[in-house]
Amino acid sequence: MKRPTANAAGHTRAVASGVREALWAIAAIFRRDWLTYWRYPMNALFWLMQPFIWFTPVYFMGLSFVEGGRAAGFEAFTGTSDFMAFVMLGGIMSNYVNAVFWSIGTTLKNEMSAGVLESNWLAPVPRAVHLVGRTAFSLVSVTCESIVLMTVMRFLFRFDLGRDIIPALVTALPMVVGIYGFGFGFAGLVLLVRDANTMIDISSYLVNLLSGSTVPVAALPRFLTVIAMAIPLTYGYDAVRAILLGTRTLLPLGVEQLILVGFMVVMIALGLWAFGVVERRCRRLGTLSMH
Repeated sequence: MKRPTANAAGHTRAVASGVREALWAIAAIFRRDWLTYWRYPMNALFWLMQPFIWFTPVYFMGLSFVEGGRAAGFEAFTGTSDFMAFVMLGGIMSNYVNAVFWSIGTTLKNEMSAGVLESNWLAPVPRAVHLVGRTAFSLVSVTCESIVLMTVMRFLFRFDLGRDIIPALVTALPMVVGIYGFGFGFAGLVLLVRDANTMIDISSYLVNLLSGSTVPVAALPRFLTVIAMAIPLTYGYDAVRAILLGTRTLLPLGVEQLILVGFMVVMIALGLWAFGVVERRCRRLGTLSMH
């Protein structure tokens, strides 16, 4: 009777030890990326200013379509006349999507180019932890940039996301986690094609465009709307905007939230499976050392 208890306790300690080791590995990768980021302070300043460069022309261009304080055409598509909040919110969410797409694929490619991929993977750390660690600093930096952006835009352009921040974050969380599944799958593709920069840029741009990050999905041509409705990210943007801005949803809000949860579970499983298949193939063929 005591043996199962001892085995359970030992299993619990092993799991706790594995979690601690994974967190230490992620922290080490985070520290490396932090030092690299601040090694080039002007580049860091550019990334902080870049959102203002993007969004300021959108604001003034949008004003040219406003009549009597309302953008009637925009409101007909979305259910809100606050075009700036619509675009800004989509931009902030797409930054998180891009952080995962870009961080996993690009840093993997950088390690290939530097010739350290194989030696890094000799560390006794699961491959998934390596991949997640590559996104840690990007997510933190995007969060800091978004907070600064929203604070400044609130005063400059009267940008307000309302008070339902917590429900919106809970809704967005499955979407962001599900993107890791995409990232894992892309990491496997990077191992196969090696030069992934163009592939990452094009795929990230198309997914963001078709999922409605910057434009209302209802305004797209019908054949593109069909494609957009097949992309789970579409429902993430749509649901969060509905909660914060009161826009009309493509599907009932509860249905969209269930789609996001299903997307998270399926994509994480598929992404890890796809990456594992490719990584085992590369190890069997000995192509990791060729990068």
